[in-house]
Amino acid sequence: MQKRLLGKSGLEVSAIGLGCMGMSYGYGPASDKQEMISVIREAVEHGVTFFDTAEVYGPYINEELVGEALLPVRDQVVIATKFGFDIQDGKQTGMNSRPEHIKKVAEQSLQRLKTEVIDLYYQHRVDPDIPIEEVAGAVQDLIREGKVKHWGLSEAGVKTIRRAHAVQPLAAVQSEYSLWWRRPEEELLPTLEELGIGFVPFSPLGKGYLTGSFNAHSSFADGDLRNILPRFTPEALAANQALVYLLKEVAERKKATPAQIALAWLLAQKSWIVPIPGTTKLSRLKENLGAAHVELTTEDLYAIESAASRITLVGDRYPEELERRTGL
Repeated sequence: MQKRLLGKSGLEVSAIGLGCMGMSYGYGPASDKQEMISVIREAVEHGVTFFDTAEVYGPYINEELVGEALLPVRDQVVIATKFGFDIQDGKQTGMNSRPEHIKKVAEQSLQRLKTEVIDLYYQHRVDPDIPIEEVAGAVQDLIREGKVKHWGLSEAGVKTIRRAHAVQPLAAVQSEYSLWWRRPEEELLPTLEELGIGFVPFSPLGKGYLTGSFNAHSSFADGDLRNILPRFTPEALAANQALVYLLKEVAERKKATPAQIALAWLLAQKSWIVPIPGTTKLSRLKENLGAAHVELTTEDLYAIESAASRITLVGDRYPEELERRTGL
């Protein structure tokens, strides 16, 4: 597996990471723990060194899973986790990035992850009630204490990123980015390039849509977040097939799969972009990692861009109340 540097931070990770959320949370019931440990360890065997989790996934059980799975190879991998919410009785009850809270939950994450240091610690969502300078200062204290190595922001706007970076340099920003969600290209990517901050796209396969697995008749399990997303209504699932057809066409030409083309396209955008596709299946893991070996030429990228520019996608990314939490 090729390696990439996240901006100017010096943090080196595999070119493709593994998003672990869906193993425990977000897409229906949690998967079998021992099976997920096997998937994570298989990822390590295939050269993955970058694993993403968060305290709120479960809550807590995803961090515990990642910690147990990676304990035997802890010195070979980079673990990213996140803070920023109040959690009571097993449920997220609101945002909380007060400095004292950050320091308290960092200790708890360290225990669940069975580690002495968090390699990359993200603020999960910007807390409008707490100045980002205070958040940065709290993480800076954790870095000085040796409990955190690097920090980042998730779904933050460029003004917040600049203010945070001025206090404690950011290693990475994590946001959704793929061929079906390209808003980061407007302001975010130019800002990260200017500041030397790495970019970690989550949902790089459009929550599975870009794999070509869904159509207008697809349904999702109880507890699957896609049940509430506008882009996963039957109408949107049908209308957006044009993008899947484009990926299938390119995949056939390159002897690859649509998922591999979608990931290879992301890798080709910038050398400091590291996508973190998630999966619970070994076959999908191997397929996703194969994207690192798919080379898209300048002509391929131009053809994709030209065709994609003629496709009008249907449906918002999030319901309005969730979208309001992003880009602050």
